[in-house]
Amino acid sequence: MSPRILLSFLVVLALIPAGLADPHSFGNPGQISIRHLELDLSVDFDRSILEGSATLTLVRRAPTDSLVLDSKGLVIKRISQVGEKTGRLGFSVSAPSSNLGSSLTIDLPQDANKIRIEYQTTPDASALQWLGPEQTEGKKGPFLFTQSQAIHARSWIPCIDSPAVRMTYDATIRVDPKLVAVMSAETVGANREQGVFRFRMRQPIPSYLIALSVGVIDFRDISPRVRVYAEPEVVEKAAYEFADTEKMMKAAEELYGPYRWERYDMIVLPPSFPFGGMENPRLTFLTPTVLSGDRTLVDLVAHELAHSWSGNLVTNASWGDLWINEGFTVYLERRIMEKVFGADAAKMNCILGLQALEGSVKDFGGTHPFTKLAQNLYGHDPDDAFSDVPYEKGALLLHRLEGLFGRERLDQFLRSYFDDNAFRAVTTPLVESAIQNGLIRGHEDKLGGFSLKQWLYGTGLPEDVPRVETDGFTVVDRELEKYRKGTPAVELAVDGWITQQWLHFLRNLPKRLSVDQMTELDKAFSFTGTGNSEIFFDWAQLSLRNHYKPAFSSIKAFLLSMGRMKFVGPLFGTMVADKKLYPMAREIYELARPGYHPIGRAAMDKLLEWE
Repeated sequence: MSPRILLSFLVVLALIPAGLADPHSFGNPGQISIRHLELDLSVDFDRSILEGSATLTLVRRAPTDSLVLDSKGLVIKRISQVGEKTGRLGFSVSAPSSNLGSSLTIDLPQDANKIRIEYQTTPDASALQWLGPEQTEGKKGPFLFTQSQAIHARSWIPCIDSPAVRMTYDATIRVDPKLVAVMSAETVGANREQGVFRFRMRQPIPSYLIALSVGVIDFRDISPRVRVYAEPEVVEKAAYEFADTEKMMKAAEELYGPYRWERYDMIVLPPSFPFGGMENPRLTFLTPTVLSGDRTLVDLVAHELAHSWSGNLVTNASWGDLWINEGFTVYLERRIMEKVFGADAAKMNCILGLQALEGSVKDFGGTHPFTKLAQNLYGHDPDDAFSDVPYEKGALLLHRLEGLFGRERLDQFLRSYFDDNAFRAVTTPLVESAIQNGLIRGHEDKLGGFSLKQWLYGTGLPEDVPRVETDGFTVVDRELEKYRKGTPAVELAVDGWITQQWLHFLRNLPKRLSVDQMTELDKAFSFTGTGNSEIFFDWAQLSLRNHYKPAFSSIKAFLLSMGRMKFVGPLFGTMVADKKLYPMAREIYELARPGYHPIGRAAMDKLLEWE
């Protein structure tokens, strides 16, 4: 660990006050925390388990005779003290508590600062998806990947599963020699013949950013510090799609300071991955649904890359403050997109994001507490509160500050914010203070009617939400108006439209269309047969609302082919809300459910009241 990183880590510890309670963790890092993790795990596809040990190096901050960790379904075999003194340690596992799992309480002698936990996971671990060869693109071998955010790391690693607790880690992963293991860390050794891979993460990170993937995996280098991994059948397509990643990295560094994670690699996972992307440091996980073939969906890569500053470097201390990770990241993403692809690209995404936010606020209700940036999630599973609010409302706050104080001043503030809080976990009050002291103080005359507290702690959308316009959508609006006045769809001037323009077109069509109108649109633009997942999703929603049956078989195939919750949840939600479509939802879900990630299954089980 470098002196700079060590100093940052000690600052992290100093920021954890005694008695700090994360509502989603049983641990008490104010008394005792984890400094370093050593994993030694064997990957058993036959039994769908990980088996081995986790060795924890501890940091004591207050007298205590026990260490309390988070676990979920883990089978604990033995716990031992490691070091000059050795010996077995007593422990107890509490009864499972809702989605939090169980507390693992370990009897800890005063001289015990390093312990080893021998354990195994269970086949239904919520972070792990085990895929058979038939569920992969190449059908050549099984595949495993993890998804630890928000509180799923505890289902495969005994840890203090809180974003406020950062640790370094080493890992030894043992797999079938036909397979490859990759992690969110530096690869420091690989014996392919024996199937042993070794990793090291020197920067302290929270547990939710520890990630593992195992399968038949190939790679292509995009630049000296950027590589894309994927199944051999997908890797060339992925390398083409993400060719501009190095440009994005340089743009981000020019804006917000040095990239502190050495490499930025990506892996395109099988389509059951439940999210668009996951910002695991050094190895972003990505859905194959972004492989559009025309590089128009790479804003997702810009988003995950931006997390290297906002989220991975400076992290929300609890999941009620998710906006600190995601709101800052959406703003950074759009600044990166503007710098690399032009202002119109960023503005179009900003407009589409505001539309999504308005939809979320409408769904929740304008006074619902989940429409706040700073949320109280006591008693709630973080996954249940997930929405566009922390992403888009958080980004709009920064856009509003940019409008008040100017881009140059905001950029200076953001760069200082990342430097001052590097490798730290922060709360909404801390960020509020930083904005007040680092941006507003001395410039109060610029505020007008702006209220920072209303933005942070108020429900719904503030009256001063910034709105932008773009020529890219003006041309779409012109064609929409012609269509409304009777111009046949085939005569509309749509040549050269990119994904974002098509989304704007679909979202601003009349909500109710006849079957003849839907047929005409489909014949003109081949929406049902498009290979662009974003465009097809919006068309599928329109088709379901208008009972356009020619699209139903494609919607079924779409839901059976991937598990990205951005698409799966709303499509099933639309069907569930329509009595005529509800039986179709049940039929499709019964077929699709086995292929969804445990996180996706849990959400859809609730939606469809699946038993």
